[in-house]
Amino acid sequence: MKNLQTAIPASDRITSVDFFRGLTMFLLIGESTGMFHYFSEINFGVAKFIGTQLTHHEWHGLYFWDLIQPFFMFIVGVAIPFAVANRLKKGATNKSLYLHALKRSALLFFLGLALYTSGEDKIVFRLQNVLAQLSVTYLVAFLIFRWKWFYQLALSLVLLLVADLAYRFFPVAGFNQPWEPFQNLGSWVNNWLENTDKASIWASLNAVSTTAHTIWGVLCGKILMESKSAAEKIKLLVIAGVAALVVGFGIDLLSITPIIKKIATASFVFASGGWAILALTLSYWMIDIKKWAAGTQAFIVVGMNCIFIYLVFSLGGADILARLYKPFITAFLGWTGHIFTGMLISGAVWFSLWYVTYWMYQRKIFIKI
Repeated sequence: MKNLQTAIPASDRITSVDFFRGLTMFLLIGESTGMFHYFSEINFGVAKFIGTQLTHHEWHGLYFWDLIQPFFMFIVGVAIPFAVANRLKKGATNKSLYLHALKRSALLFFLGLALYTSGEDKIVFRLQNVLAQLSVTYLVAFLIFRWKWFYQLALSLVLLLVADLAYRFFPVAGFNQPWEPFQNLGSWVNNWLENTDKASIWASLNAVSTTAHTIWGVLCGKILMESKSAAEKIKLLVIAGVAALVVGFGIDLLSITPIIKKIATASFVFASGGWAILALTLSYWMIDIKKWAAGTQAFIVVGMNCIFIYLVFSLGGADILARLYKPFITAFLGWTGHIFTGMLISGAVWFSLWYVTYWMYQRKIFIKI
């Protein structure tokens, strides 16, 4: 087993990585409160545009909210080189690192399934939420972490090509229309896993192609850790991000492969991956280079307990808080109307969930897996 130390350059902590992870989870908290739904109910002006962008595209196309899960998958990859370097400094062995990765992947898989199984009388085999997908993408990215960057990139491209060809040439009647909802390979796999005739439109098979997001995150994390100048790092990241965008939108516009998040087509992975790289680059430039760090701590505290707070709101924490706040806010401010009252309730829930992470951060309580 190759020594992981040879794959990791020494580096100080990059604040923008913590910020990026925290901001992504902060937005996921907001979605869990129902806040974004109220924007979609405002049928005019900027609010309507915001509401549209804060929903998933129905099928073929790309909205801002379609980028959030890829952003999280990506930033998990970015954090891997930093996490490994930190463990090595504390004396971890290669064996302990690999065992930790295997245990973490297994726990992510269990938690991902548990979110679907909660409240059911049987195990529900779905791999569509962030945790279940990460159990696959994280493990693959970690296991090839020591490879040279070219081979890591090559594997990510092979995974995208294999997934694309599998959709195109899947021979089962009724599921051989690669880019049609409920008539593709992803739907067939969903039906088989869930033992039903029409399972969710979101494909569990997405874990294969979105592994590229986490692998690309690892590669970007290594760039940030290198001893190159900030200008060189930014140049490399911008080139990579723009190239991914050109490929993603290019093969969509040329009608080769459409951008469809729900089945994570290759064009979607490239386009969303490109935006993820550029978003990280902007964060790095603003926070670590220009030192424009005002307000970033509010998001960093969320990122320090992101899996914990994800489980809290996914298991009904947001709904419980909403039921607590609703009678009081409605009693005093119900006269403002359904939409504004709903936004106030959602805002109170959003703040409360954020405050949990702030409270934990202040007391140095970090729940990690």
